[in-house]
Amino acid sequence: MAPIALLLTVRAEHGPVLLGAALASLYALASAIGQPLLGRLVDRTRLVPVAAATAALSTTAFALLAASGCTAHPAAAAVLAVLAGAATPPLEAAMRAMWPRLLPRPEEQRAAFTLDSVSQELLFVIGPLTATILAQLASPASALAVCAVATAAGTAAVAAQQPSRRTPPAAHREVHWTGALRSRGLLLLLAAMFFLGVNLGAFNVLALTLADATGSTWLAGLLPATVSVGSLAGGLLFARSPWPHPPSRQLLYAAAGFALCGLPLLLVTSPPFVLAVSLCPGLYLAPLVATAFLLADRLALPGTATEAAAWLIAVIGLGQAAGSAAAGRLAALGTTGAACVPVMAAVLVAAILAARHDLLTPTTPMEKPA
Repeated sequence: MAPIALLLTVRAEHGPVLLGAALASLYALASAIGQPLLGRLVDRTRLVPVAAATAALSTTAFALLAASGCTAHPAAAAVLAVLAGAATPPLEAAMRAMWPRLLPRPEEQRAAFTLDSVSQELLFVIGPLTATILAQLASPASALAVCAVATAAGTAAVAAQQPSRRTPPAAHREVHWTGALRSRGLLLLLAAMFFLGVNLGAFNVLALTLADATGSTWLAGLLPATVSVGSLAGGLLFARSPWPHPPSRQLLYAAAGFALCGLPLLLVTSPPFVLAVSLCPGLYLAPLVATAFLLADRLALPGTATEAAAWLIAVIGLGQAAGSAAAGRLAALGTTGAACVPVMAAVLVAAILAARHDLLTPTTPMEKPA
């Protein structure tokens, strides 16, 4: 909700579009930087105190943005946007670090990570839609206020659960400034997931470019929604279907399918065709993301599981920003130019994973459930 709410608030206050884009970008960048640091803090302490402190800061920042606006004092709004993003409670990373400890069997873990990823698709649809509806029915400031309430309520809901109050098992943890990044396998995975983010960010720009080129404005929203529908279907099938291969092999197969199904985007000619084509790579998206997080947990060195998940979240977000920028540049060449970025990014995901597949074999034993 937050980036959309910031953009809509600036527009409602008749501020420059550049200011709204800058605030949304600052929020996203601060969140990407803050999540790995907060994840490391959770690994070394406990989730509840870290989540409570950050939720208080982020909620306060959102409330002040809602009360004071964004255009009257742009510098103050920028500081508050950075604070709201950097202090985003690390709930997503922490929950993904909990699944292997709560669920003992590999098939249960795969189902949990897959359903977790599928739920993200719903959030990416519901969040912007909620912000837009609130802006229309009330005001954009009310959307920022709801961001504050959602941050506090969501944190309280997770913190109230008994597993959140456990101290992460890290009996053999070695404290080092590089933290989770000491794992070479994790670094390889992060590189691949960065380009997955590039694909996702560029695809949104491609949707806008196709909408303009074909005169079908509805494509701008329907095309990403089609990918989400495919991802929901693919995730549910993946969670229920037995795959006998190890997670590293599953990841490679999902990445290959995602890349191959995206190649026809270079031949886009009509809205019905691109809608049909977009559904296919979506089928592999949730399995790809779910397996990546499952493997990140297994590749993480002892005591760095939350930080590892947070790094994965961060690089996907950074990749989305880079992909949007790259596709925006090439959009001047037409739909083929804009389509090159998501297609090449998807190919790079598979190529990176295939090139050093040996690094994706966990070197540390999987944690037993507490």
